[in-house]
Amino acid sequence: MSYRRGTVVLLGDSIFDNAAYTRGGPHVGAQLQDALPDGWRAVLGAVDGAVTADVPSQLRNLPNDATHLAVSTGGNDALGHTSLLTDPASSSPQVLGRLATIAADFEARYRAMLREVLALRLPTVLCTIYNGNMEDELTQRLAQTGLVVFNDVILRVAFEHGLPVIDLRAVCSEPEDYANPIEPSSHGGEKIARAIVRAVMEHDFSRGRTEVFV
Repeated sequence: MSYRRGTVVLLGDSIFDNAAYTRGGPHVGAQLQDALPDGWRAVLGAVDGAVTADVPSQLRNLPNDATHLAVSTGGNDALGHTSLLTDPASSSPQVLGRLATIAADFEARYRAMLREVLALRLPTVLCTIYNGNMEDELTQRLAQTGLVVFNDVILRVAFEHGLPVIDLRAVCSEPEDYANPIEPSSHGGEKIARAIVRAVMEHDFSRGRTEVFV
């Protein structure tokens, strides 16, 4: 289906609701509005601090004219497990076992969230979790490794449902894309907004095939 005009609703967390971190600069919602064609509008439904289980509640405020949904969630779920980066461990199986448990729990919550989103039968775009801009190389490497299990869930679920994906790891790949270690700056937000526009305008949602946008 082609749209002459539409409404893109942003769902999730501070990846989209980043106004508090841009130091007065434009935020993703405003940048998306500027990047969309005439006749289109962006609606910010995402809430800073939200976890995956919070996304269904954001659907209650969905505007009646919503035509597309973009979902970016999971980063705050991952933040709830940062102790994994510093806790002592006696063996590799112990570490891998904890990762497996975390991944299974996140997958259950992500699938439950997505069922409610897809029940609306609106074209939907999913986002991976970006790698952040940590203060030292070791923390950066550990964080990226830990996030693999979360992003694996998002990608597998997207593949199963034939949904387009914005890989934020490739979109926000420079230090200036971040306002702090985990929030997007206006620079990064502009790149995120452009990726959303590409996904919404270029992807053929009727085919049910996953396509990755960066």
